[in-house]
Amino acid sequence: MEVCRTKSAIRAQLADWRPAPIVLVPTMGFLHEGHLSLMRLARRQAGTTGKVVTSIFVNPTQFGPGEDFGSYPRDEARDFDLMRKEGVDAVFAPEVSEVYDPAAQTIVETTELAKVLIGKLRPGHFRGVATIVTKLFNIIRPDAAVFGEKDYQQLAVIRTMVRDLDMGIEIIGGPIQREPDGLAMSSRNVRLSPADRAAAPILARALDEAEALAPKGITASRLRSHVRATLEAETRAHVQSVDIRDAHSLETIAGPLTRPAVILLAVKFGQVFLIDNRVVQPPQEEP
Repeated sequence: MEVCRTKSAIRAQLADWRPAPIVLVPTMGFLHEGHLSLMRLARRQAGTTGKVVTSIFVNPTQFGPGEDFGSYPRDEARDFDLMRKEGVDAVFAPEVSEVYDPAAQTIVETTELAKVLIGKLRPGHFRGVATIVTKLFNIIRPDAAVFGEKDYQQLAVIRTMVRDLDMGIEIIGGPIQREPDGLAMSSRNVRLSPADRAAAPILARALDEAEALAPKGITASRLRSHVRATLEAETRAHVQSVDIRDAHSLETIAGPLTRPAVILLAVKFGQVFLIDNRVVQPPQEEP
């Protein structure tokens, strides 16, 4: 596996490999099984002739004041070892100074999607996401890129950005990977206290209940109330938001569910911010 620390190094390496297809898996490191599943998906997409490229970059511009940029878990040596075992061909692991010029003035933002849901809770977050992903796309010029579906809104932001800016990159979503107790895998999980870790699977249980209720016929507002009540019954869970949106457009849903909907959760346990989601189905029409 080639380890590239600079833009010039990764570009030179990729120039040697082209015209082989390049599939990118961007990460912020501290890898878990969820990340590794995306790398396996990328390998299948690349095929026998393509190359899988990853990145490790904890992006400061997507963290707000008082958020966990400084304490975000890092273990580069372990990450490299895991990537090698997955057959990754190259990793781009730059310093912040290599990626961001202090005099840079340009940002990328999906103006409407960046304002709602997590974007409302964390102003500027998706501007940072869209800008760094654009930079990675420009540096690596992949044919396809793989992102996890756990960050549902992020995936929607990236797909919208790629469409709107005519980037011509195929965006592939990878399914959420879960712990045996249902907790969605996240690099932040290691920062949960033992008591909070024991409480955190309430997110998955709330989503399981919602998934069972949705096909029986229920309004979006009643379903939202049920999910929130389930979460709030866990005293260690500090609910930041419960949203039910159209699974494709992320538009607000009012009244009965008539099309697939996504339930989006944002919950804090102590200082650790966790998200989760589930696409649920409406009642089936009678034949």
